[in-house]
Amino acid sequence: MNVFERTLRRVDKFQQSHTATAFLYGVIKKFGDDNASTLVSNLAYTAFGSVFVLLLLLVTILGIVLAGHPTLEKQVLNSTFGQFPIIGTDLERNIKALHRDSVISLLIAVLGLVWGSLGLAQNGIFTMSQVWNLPGPERPNYLKRLARSVAFLLVLAVGLAVSTFLAATIPAAGGSMLLAVGGAAASAVVNFGLYLFAFDVLTPAKIPMRQLAPGAAVAGVGWTVLQALGAFVVGHYLKNDSSVYGLFAIVLGLFAWIYLITQLTVYAAELNVVLARRLWPRGLIQPPLTEADRRSLAAQAVQNIRRPEQRVEVSFDGEPMTEAQVLGMGNGQQAESPASTA
Repeated sequence: MNVFERTLRRVDKFQQSHTATAFLYGVIKKFGDDNASTLVSNLAYTAFGSVFVLLLLLVTILGIVLAGHPTLEKQVLNSTFGQFPIIGTDLERNIKALHRDSVISLLIAVLGLVWGSLGLAQNGIFTMSQVWNLPGPERPNYLKRLARSVAFLLVLAVGLAVSTFLAATIPAAGGSMLLAVGGAAASAVVNFGLYLFAFDVLTPAKIPMRQLAPGAAVAGVGWTVLQALGAFVVGHYLKNDSSVYGLFAIVLGLFAWIYLITQLTVYAAELNVVLARRLWPRGLIQPPLTEADRRSLAAQAVQNIRRPEQRVEVSFDGEPMTEAQVLGMGNGQQAESPASTA
């Protein structure tokens, strides 16, 4: 054993013996096992295609509904575009409302939003299936995926309406720390609820909502913190900086922000799985495999089942893990020790 391997094993022993580091590495390891970077990219791509149409429709609808209340309309728009730190001002300046008499344009925008949102929901369902390592027979068919996609659209609509109402009714902080903290807390609660119901709709398995709540809380708070940091950067460093202006910067900035949010979302989903199945501690180097390593590897193997009559057997050094044990993990249950099936 060389010096590098001895050092790495010492580090591995340290991280496995401390719950915080073991759990953190377990989430990171699960993210890598699922090739989740590809899942994040797919989600970011489809989300990017939906955002512009959504904002275009929002500007148009608010212009019609709040035509007699320009102050309220501006307040709501400022809050909405504030969801995109650094580039929100440029987005608000460049996105113009559709002509009210252009029914065809409005209809095309609505259809584009529905199409893009359904694609985002389909990618979300696939992502959750991969994260929870569901085998083919446990994944929803086309009609069930379509129904969940429509439900996801409703969750997004309600979440947008609640956040918009919250932004319109909570006054500006105006230098008051109490109001600022209260507004941030209310925003975090709304974001938590949005994530919780989105996870519940997109997860195509009978997984209890309580097992989705920890990741939803992390994602909701994380999103709120990212928004606050973005607002801080704009207010203190980029307020008069024209280098962030322009269509090219808007597109790149918007995609980078969406990618960051989707990455946070997938990590939060992985956190739920690691907690539900207790997939820690994981080993930095093998051998030996930890118990969590074995359960995770077994789940990855069973995930490739495509037919109900198909069977996959997984064993480690002569200690088999039955398919039934691993499939039980698909419902949020922890598998038995492989040694128990020897």
